[in-house]
Amino acid sequence: MTTATATAANPVRRDANAVQSDLAAIKTRQQAAWSSGDYAVVGTTLQIVGEELCEALDLRAGRKVLDVAAGNGMVSLAAARRWCEVVSTDYVPSLLERGRARASAEGLTIEFREADAEALPFADGSFDTVVSTFGVMFTPNQDRAAAELARVCKSGGKIGLANWTPEGFIGQIFKTLGKYIPPPAGAKSPLLWGTRARLNEMFAPVATSIEIEPRHFNFRYRSAEHFLDVFKTYYGPMLKAFAALDEANQTGLKNDLHALIARMNKADDGTMVVPSEYLQVVIAK
Repeated sequence: MTTATATAANPVRRDANAVQSDLAAIKTRQQAAWSSGDYAVVGTTLQIVGEELCEALDLRAGRKVLDVAAGNGMVSLAAARRWCEVVSTDYVPSLLERGRARASAEGLTIEFREADAEALPFADGSFDTVVSTFGVMFTPNQDRAAAELARVCKSGGKIGLANWTPEGFIGQIFKTLGKYIPPPAGAKSPLLWGTRARLNEMFAPVATSIEIEPRHFNFRYRSAEHFLDVFKTYYGPMLKAFAALDEANQTGLKNDLHALIARMNKADDGTMVVPSEYLQVVIAK
């Protein structure tokens, strides 16, 4: 029996193959989106999140740390400042270069490697601590990515995550984008990583404990217009969304985002200070 015939005779296998094909296509599009613009411009502003995650993990000097979907090295730098042995990975080479430049400027020793979060090129139990801030949550195959984080973390080690919540500012931005650009069929929302239920579903089977703390990062910009200019230029998902829309829908999206910012802005002096909720997660294996 040929492979095609076997697949046709087994609808479960056919459906599984179709899902894998869909997820692979989504990953290709995502990689193109994150490679567009320059996420490092945004990532640099989030540095405090990496510092706080390292403190929550109680990182000690000499620990072997893997940063997954590291972007321009937010947590990688924070861990290296604590004298850890750090490997920083991402599937966007240009972001690794930005992280390498930051490490060089500070005189920090970090190994940078191109890697897919769903297929990490490391042996089981290679690291004392595995971290990801606003990175691994965007993988198309969430269960596989979670399994990879757990696989490369040694028994007795920790996994540390920072994930945007659906209710927070960034979660609401993605909800707004979804009104104009429907999310890809077959993919789970990345914002599920910002829910206790999904985190428990993915990690409870391998965890001895899961500590989840809601926290807020304040987006501080000169104005709402400044924020939108930066994100439309440098933040891949928003850049791609605007590029895919005609002028009327671009205007509609911009107006909706302005309304969202106005609703959540805590500043009263013309600037923008918008708190965005995220979950700080520490998983003991």
